Amino acid sequence: MSENYIVSARKYRPQTFDTVVGQEHITTTLKNAIKHQHLAHAYLFCGPRGVGKTSCARIFAKTINCENPTADMEACNSCPTCIRFNENASLDVIELDAASNNSVDDIRELITKVRVGRGESKYRVYIIDEVHMLSGSAFNAFLKTLEEPPPHAIFILATTEKHKILPTILSRCQIFDFKRITTHDIVNHLHSIATKEGVIAQEAGLHVIAQKSEGCMRDALSMLDRIVSFTNGMLTYQATMEHLNLLDADFYFKLTDHLLSQNVSDALLQLDSALERGFEGDVIIEGLAEHMRNLLLCKDPRMARLLDVPNDHKPVYNEKANQTPPSFIISALNVINDSELNYKNATNKRLHVEMCLIRLCYLLQATSASADDVKKNSDTIGIPVIAAPQSIPAAHTSQVNSSYEAPVAKQERVAEPELDKMPQPAASNLVAEAPPSPSLIPNSVNATPKPTYNTPGGNGGKRISKGLIDGLDDEIKALEATVNEKRELNQPMVAQLWEQFRQGIKDMNRSALYAQLLFMNVEVAPPDEIRIICPTDFTHTYAREQRNVLIDYFREKTGVGVRITTEVREDKSVVQEQQVTVLSKQEVFDAMAQKNPQLARLRDGLNLQVEF
Repeated sequence: MSENYIVSARKYRPQTFDTVVGQEHITTTLKNAIKHQHLAHAYLFCGPRGVGKTSCARIFAKTINCENPTADMEACNSCPTCIRFNENASLDVIELDAASNNSVDDIRELITKVRVGRGESKYRVYIIDEVHMLSGSAFNAFLKTLEEPPPHAIFILATTEKHKILPTILSRCQIFDFKRITTHDIVNHLHSIATKEGVIAQEAGLHVIAQKSEGCMRDALSMLDRIVSFTNGMLTYQATMEHLNLLDADFYFKLTDHLLSQNVSDALLQLDSALERGFEGDVIIEGLAEHMRNLLLCKDPRMARLLDVPNDHKPVYNEKANQTPPSFIISALNVINDSELNYKNATNKRLHVEMCLIRLCYLLQATSASADDVKKNSDTIGIPVIAAPQSIPAAHTSQVNSSYEAPVAKQERVAEPELDKMPQPAASNLVAEAPPSPSLIPNSVNATPKPTYNTPGGNGGKRISKGLIDGLDDEIKALEATVNEKRELNQPMVAQLWEQFRQGIKDMNRSALYAQLLFMNVEVAPPDEIRIICPTDFTHTYAREQRNVLIDYFREKTGVGVRITTEVREDKSVVQEQQVTVLSKQEVFDAMAQKNPQLARLRDGLNLQVEF
């Protein structure tokens, strides 16, 4: 049986247009051209390897010479011409390899054969594979014949590198661009072949083969043959990953969990396990980048069609994507991309990959994407929160906020209509409404917090006199006046609030951000602009990242709808300090002697000289 074994790439090579996978735009055009007898004298089939260029050329050559084509323009495979072609005995279909026949003499010999009449077929077809390998002189020698060949001659040129072909050759051919075969089409084709061969194959395993082939059907069939032999006819996902030396998705899911939990030890141990299994560092980084891309695609249902993973893995990706912040994924992709670009130049490859994972572990601390993080930061910085509601006795008034001193109103008992006959408000206590979280509703901080008051309705409810209501109105007016006093921005107030903001960042142990804030200054540009002055572009990046938090912070503190702008401005005083004048040795000694006269007397007493 082994003597009759034929590899799948040859055994299942397409014999008709309908069996060509993933090139319907090409096969349909060729069949229509045959049907209407609109045949060109020269064709150029270009595209990646293993997508069916040579197969389509052979099918086209057989079909145009078929004596009894079918209604849909397929070869009958029963006429003498088709039989000779299937037995590789046809003298009218000539295949040349331009890689080994690329000289001028080879082309001259070909031109001589072209002038000879055809045999028993209607057309003599010349299929020249890898035509880009022809030399420049050979191309020039081929030009005239390619433009005006004999009526019976048809040229089909095939190449994987169209850009290497002379424009004069391209202008003389009908060009057909073959595309890469999609993963879905390859999986379906492999599944049909596995069924014919009696092989039990998991879809996930076939999907891995299709991905690894990168759109090349010939590579996919070769891998299928190897893995079937390796697994003895039981093609599974795990066996496929092991044979192709690939890291499965579970490895990257576990690694991502370690990164999100900031567990450096487990992340490095996970890396070590992969390195011990023989995987190179660049393969691990490349796979992690693909994994992060898949998580990002799962964030939007509209991009689900871009997720090129086995169907069994899609629910897991969706679940993990919901647990991963988008800012982390995007930042991680940037870190991974930088590591992948610099991998070749790294002296210690292992350390380079380890440093990449360590940076990813601490990436969550450097991002403030989630609303919870922004709210936590705002609370820690010190955004004011108005005191909780307090009950107000009938004979006393209360302070609306500990930040504001409200006038004390005395209760007056006046014979006025009772309040239970008036429209009842909704609550029973004087309540100072707490401002919403700045991370959720930034514009709400501009509104002046106004207290609301109420009395309980129904039986047994307490009654509030008119004097108490007047006292509450006085408190509200005093509160509004106090807030209005803070609406005008000034430099001392903004500078003080800026220092409080930096101190809040320091208390949160965000040392990297705090170190950059120390180099920044603030300026007030009336009526509502606050400028953040940065000495360098690097510091300016930090300022832009904190701009939204600063807007909410200053709005809460000042009650003004401020605008935050950032500016890079060189600090001239710092630059002057950094400019060091180079002094001669004599000038250095003179400066030292001026501060310490004993040094000059020591030099003169010992008769020393200053070396130049």
